[in-house]
Amino acid sequence: MRNLMDFNSWQGALTTLLGLILVTVVAVGIRLLVMQRMQQRRERQNRQINERLKTLIAAYKTLGGSFTGNLTVDPAHLHELRIRATDVAEDLQDEAVPEGGNAERRRRIRDTVEAALSDVMLLGTVEQVRLAAQAANDMVAGRQIETAALVVSLRDFIREVLELDAVPDDLTLPKQGPTRSTVGGRGGAASAGGRGGGGGGGMAVTGALGLGASRATQDINMPPGSGQA
Repeated sequence: MRNLMDFNSWQGALTTLLGLILVTVVAVGIRLLVMQRMQQRRERQNRQINERLKTLIAAYKTLGGSFTGNLTVDPAHLHELRIRATDVAEDLQDEAVPEGGNAERRRRIRDTVEAALSDVMLLGTVEQVRLAAQAANDMVAGRQIETAALVVSLRDFIREVLELDAVPDDLTLPKQGPTRSTVGGRGGAASAGGRGGGGGGGMAVTGALGLGASRATQDINMPPGSGQA
């Protein structure tokens, strides 16, 4: 070390100074490279969290967009619904729908619910995947399903990731069911536009979040925190 730090002559002092500058530049370069890698990894994880939240929020709106009326999902296909419609009277809420409109509405609800269940099975927690798989199996077996339990799990998980307060235990929320789509040209377009706007709003909200690295590394196998409503 004494040989490296030579200040007895100006040549030795210059050599020592150049050596210190070289070591400093190398150390700073390594530090900048490590910080850049960490920043890229954090940004990638945040993007994954945002996309996951965007998809799960859209699934929550699809599976839990209704509070009144029929909250079950009919797994029957369109031709089965039309045959059934000839034997069963129309509900009062569907009197204004043209002939075949009730069957078309149920088909649309079934299709959107199936797509939402698929998204939950892909990106949800273990509990949510289990509930979505059970609902999908019931639909395959031809049984009507309710999505209220899955909606509660999605709501608790989304609020936890967004660092929002848990729903109070003393607050009773009504059961939620699938969003009822509107049959028809203009009505159908408006409904689709509403769903698209909801998804875009969810992306904007999640994109503005200052999620920390701890949230970015949250394990998909961990269910929402216990004690939430």
